[in-house]
Amino acid sequence: MSDDNRGISPPEFDEHFIQRLDDLMVWRRDVRHFKTDPLAPGMLDDILDRAYLAPSVGNSQPWRFVKINSPALRTQIIEDFMECNDAALHDYAGETAKLYASLKLAGLQDAPEHLAVFVNTAPEEGLGLGRKTMPEMLHYSTVTALMQMWLYARARHVGIGWVSILNPERVKTIVDVPPHWDFISYLCIGYPQQETNIPTLEKVGWQARVNREKFTQER
Repeated sequence: MSDDNRGISPPEFDEHFIQRLDDLMVWRRDVRHFKTDPLAPGMLDDILDRAYLAPSVGNSQPWRFVKINSPALRTQIIEDFMECNDAALHDYAGETAKLYASLKLAGLQDAPEHLAVFVNTAPEEGLGLGRKTMPEMLHYSTVTALMQMWLYARARHVGIGWVSILNPERVKTIVDVPPHWDFISYLCIGYPQQETNIPTLEKVGWQARVNREKFTQER
């Protein structure tokens, strides 16, 4: 035991806590419909603090967050989304195309907070530990940080929507980040208009949840 932990007992996670944790994971949803109300003061920083508790390869902490407050930059992001979304629509036909066109796939217009998330692919931190054979571990580490914020945000009745219908290189240009930062996600953050425990795409008939057995194998 290190000196930092000497005399400190780990917390007990009882059955009540485990049930509540299950509820949190079930009710963590990708939010598209936001209220325009601003977040409570300090809330976004509280959410980001939880991201920094995430595991990372070699303790490299490669995540980089950029708060997008500029209306001009937000407008450029929205324009890129609309262009990419229109291009994606042309990949579908018939009833599937109609359904796609009806989906609200981003809360960019209403969400009070926009957050661009990147991974530093050449961080000094970590000294390269654990990523020589799998450099993509930096990207995976950043996604674990996103999941931590997502769960904490939901516990505080804050919704997060992950916008993936964007051109990564265009986003990097708009936000003006170093070339060795890879784009991971663009997040809309705010209070949801409605909270639900069912994925929206399942509700509208786009894709049902698949049983675990389909994706689990043994060797």
